[in-house]
Amino acid sequence: MTHHHHPVIPIHGQAHGEDAPARRRFLKLMAASAALAGAGCSGPPAETIVPYVRMPEQDVPGLPLFYASAFVRRGFAHGVLVETNMGRPTKVEGNPEHPVAQGSTDVFAQASILQMWDPDRSQTVQQGTELSTWAAFEAAWEARRPHFARDGGAGLRILSGPASSPTMALQLAALQKRYPAMRWHAWDPLHDDGAAAASTLAFGRALDPVYRLDHVAVLLTLDADLFGAEGSHGGALAHARAFTAPRRLGLDPAARRLYAMESTPTLTGAYADQRLARAPHEIEAALWRIAGLLGAAPGGGTAPGAAGTRWEAAVAKALGDAKGRALVVAGPTLSPASRALAHLLNQRLGAEDGAVAYIEPVALGAPTHAEGLAELAADMREGRVDTLLMLDTNPVYTAPPALDFAKALRRVALSAHLGLYRDETARESNWHLPLAHGYEAWSDARAHEGTASIVQPLIAPLYGGRSAHEVLALALGEGSRDGRTLVRSTWQKGEDFEQAWREMLRRGLVPDSAAAAVAVRKVPAIAMPALPTPPLVAVFAPDPAVDGGEFANNAWLQELPRPLTSLTWDNAALVGPGTAERAGLHDGEVVRLEVDGRSLMAPVLVLPEQAEGVITLPLGYGRSGAGAVGNAVGFDAYRLRPRNAMRAPVLLRMERTDAGHVFALRQREVDMHGREPVHVKELGRPAAARRKEEEGGKTSLYPERRYEDYKWGMAIDLSACIGCAACTVACQAENNIPVVGKEEVMRGRSMHWIRVDRYRQNGRSLFQPVPCMHCEHAPCEEVCPVGATVHDDEGLNVQVYNRCIGTRFCSNNCPYKVRRFNFLQYSNEKQESLKAMQNPEVTVRKRGVMEKCSYCLQRITRARIDAEKQGRRIADGEVVTACQAACPTSAIHFGDLNDPNSAVVAAKASALDYVLLEELNTRPRTSYLTRVINPDPELG
Repeated sequence: MTHHHHPVIPIHGQAHGEDAPARRRFLKLMAASAALAGAGCSGPPAETIVPYVRMPEQDVPGLPLFYASAFVRRGFAHGVLVETNMGRPTKVEGNPEHPVAQGSTDVFAQASILQMWDPDRSQTVQQGTELSTWAAFEAAWEARRPHFARDGGAGLRILSGPASSPTMALQLAALQKRYPAMRWHAWDPLHDDGAAAASTLAFGRALDPVYRLDHVAVLLTLDADLFGAEGSHGGALAHARAFTAPRRLGLDPAARRLYAMESTPTLTGAYADQRLARAPHEIEAALWRIAGLLGAAPGGGTAPGAAGTRWEAAVAKALGDAKGRALVVAGPTLSPASRALAHLLNQRLGAEDGAVAYIEPVALGAPTHAEGLAELAADMREGRVDTLLMLDTNPVYTAPPALDFAKALRRVALSAHLGLYRDETARESNWHLPLAHGYEAWSDARAHEGTASIVQPLIAPLYGGRSAHEVLALALGEGSRDGRTLVRSTWQKGEDFEQAWREMLRRGLVPDSAAAAVAVRKVPAIAMPALPTPPLVAVFAPDPAVDGGEFANNAWLQELPRPLTSLTWDNAALVGPGTAERAGLHDGEVVRLEVDGRSLMAPVLVLPEQAEGVITLPLGYGRSGAGAVGNAVGFDAYRLRPRNAMRAPVLLRMERTDAGHVFALRQREVDMHGREPVHVKELGRPAAARRKEEEGGKTSLYPERRYEDYKWGMAIDLSACIGCAACTVACQAENNIPVVGKEEVMRGRSMHWIRVDRYRQNGRSLFQPVPCMHCEHAPCEEVCPVGATVHDDEGLNVQVYNRCIGTRFCSNNCPYKVRRFNFLQYSNEKQESLKAMQNPEVTVRKRGVMEKCSYCLQRITRARIDAEKQGRRIADGEVVTACQAACPTSAIHFGDLNDPNSAVVAAKASALDYVLLEELNTRPRTSYLTRVINPDPELG
């Protein structure tokens, strides 16, 4: 067993013996859940960790330590606190001090722990198909160095994935200085090339917008998903938290209104007060008409008449009335000219006074990735590249097929690939090098608004991997190759640097490192582009669970129901109902799609919220080098993407076939069927009549119980919930919840303890997280023949696993269907590395027992022990459930109902509070706050 020594710094308040207020402050921010025990550890690098027999004073067996670090996705940092127990990273929570995370996380950050422990990760250096060593690769690289010296590195190319690391920027600059003829390219298949083109057209140079939605009263999004996986430069968590703030607990729901026009349903569109589904070219035309109505484009707009133009007139009026607090955001499917018009419109609306600021690009590399990759492929084909180093990127899989990157790569004398997996690119390279996971290596990275974080390792590399910094240092051939030394040297300045360094590690960020806003010129008049009206277009989009394919081997994410489709273990060609009807298509029918002579077979899924004439193709599937979990899942939409349209819609041909496909949908029906699981209140409109319960409905044959000590309860604010499902993955990570696989999902046997139901009402998507209700009058308890499900003395409905004999009577009697049964041995007990995923404070369930949400009883217990030691009650906010901690919008409130000053009591006191299926009189401890919508009165 190994443990980190002083170079890795825990956040303050976690060292054993520190003052109680600091500890309580930390517990209020984060739940102190237990961590893992089990599989063996990796070998320690001497400079960062020491044998566990020399245990640091702050580490107490059985108590977790939290380290501030950063989770980096698509090059952008999200501040996290990583929980470790006995030296093992076990759980990820949001860093409350980080300006983006603010204590929350997304599904990718939560699932990053499973990615780190993934047994399919690359575990050795390979030369071709043969096992090799780092020493052998270093020798091969040194043999190339004389060539670099002779020609200044003319044949040397470096291709990196998306990055924002200041240390990497310095290393690449040093390499460029030593080898002036060397070329470096960045490649992110999901990079928004059009954003740079638009800002260049508007401001004369590429700039990044930083949106401040807390300054916005009226927001118009045009095929832009600010809250979802797209997130606009990694800012989704901050955007969602800021925009939903006035609606939490019904504080000021009229403070903001969101209009959305989009071609495919997104979390942003689902949350919108007014939404229209339109094809990208129709959205562009609408933008120009809205701008005309506001005097920002020629033509003066179109007189209201048809539904579309009436909608546009209402939007234009709302934007104009909110001048100074209005914002327009245009997404990647729109042309650069139309997106530049959005910048012009924001200037006219006064958005630059607070709603948006512009900063120098945060990501490293050229602003246009497609051109750089095409240039590299051309150089390889023509023999101008003899050495290629690829860092955490997979162009053989993700590059536009017209480049034929694999064929070009075979012409390179020495090609080396550094990656977490032996993926498609690794298999075509001369050398494959295992990459250290982000929780195993030193690094740094910036958030979307420029704030820098130090990425500190939590454990030595499990499989001998190295970081990109260490490999670049090897390529440079001079100076230190130690990752910690390299990162420290980037930030080393001032006489008292050691204290500053330790503070950076404790806080998880570099103070005052956010990018400064730059002054921009007045946007010149924008010429309206030609707007063709194609009959059918394809739109390429990142998948909500596997992103661009980086998480294809992550079983937690594969089994996570996609928020807008409920699809698991698959992707689908998403089509609108009118398009499907004209083509005679139904769910699961396979079609042949063709773009520029390239074809692809894909099953269709019909979505009422999808724009007609648009087929959305989620990327990241159809893998052959992802690993055992992700290979041969879904279809590879990258095969259809042209080189000149990274994200823009492309003309598409579609043909029916006789083939069919079966989807694993977690939720098949989305209509509320006359019932009202999600209560909705539209501001300015009379509330719908509700059935009044008879007086007798509140009486019960159950005996009344009083809880003198603690009485735990939960309230979920549906006005704040955006349906992102971070709660589901957080619960899975905390409670040892296994995956079951596609076939079991199709049988309805998903094991998630908290699901996010989606309903459709009047064309609107509504989300509802559903954990166990912890009913005061629990129907499950009365039918259990062995007393396995009972109430404890604090009102929790608990499950005693070693009593359960699997009759499933309790599940049959549960009206909320929140109890899960282990039909098979779902927990993996064979793979040693996956045993490290188990939380020792939560029982690992066997086949034949029932399980369900426990309100994170282990976290309650830990807080109780700590409080009893200090002779006090558990303070409000000291127990934070896993779902509550992860939620980016603070939609979940949990606490003691016997504490009149607790947040959960305040939530339940709201006039918006209600319980699910109240007519059953089960008296749930979990309640909901009505979803409040602020529709435009002009639209009726």
